[in-house]
Amino acid sequence: MEFKKAHFVTGAPSLDVCPEAYYPEICLAGRSNVGKSSLINALVNHKGLARTSNTPGKTQQMNYYLVDDKAYLVDLPGFGYAKVSKKERERWGRDIREYLLERTTLRLVIHLVDIRHKPSKLDEEFFYWLGVNRLPFIVVLSKGDKISRNKRQQSKARVKRILDEMNIEVPIVISSVKDNIGISDVKDLISEFAS
Repeated sequence: MEFKKAHFVTGAPSLDVCPEAYYPEICLAGRSNVGKSSLINALVNHKGLARTSNTPGKTQQMNYYLVDDKAYLVDLPGFGYAKVSKKERERWGRDIREYLLERTTLRLVIHLVDIRHKPSKLDEEFFYWLGVNRLPFIVVLSKGDKISRNKRQQSKARVKRILDEMNIEVPIVISSVKDNIGISDVKDLISEFAS
């Protein structure tokens, strides 16, 4: 894939209103405010394509972006501390699980974790859940520009240890949208899985 052109297609609140299962799909998952929308914008070099916000929980549906008329990038609602009701959070969780398990065109899950913090309990549960359900995923450690190179490596090693304990071996990419770190690595992985 060349990541030359991209446009927003639709926002789907649940699996039954997702676009027709035709193009391969790569979805981005992670806590609210971890940088999913910023990563989408960096991948396609289009600053305003996916709306970014400082308010956690802004993405409340599965947002579909068609890239190069070849694959969808799907921005999932963030899990964690979004300021919505418990009932609404549970509905998101149910819809996302259904999407991840039943979407036939899903090829890869990109799980973003803020490099500055150790993975949360929710992150660890999600690693394990993806592993148990044999879903192909990679871990992207976002906001790499916020800490020193040494600290980045420590953070990567910590995530690798957690995954090793779960007997899961997946690529771990350090990224920074601001400094363009790891963006080409993520593009290569997306191209590999989407082909």
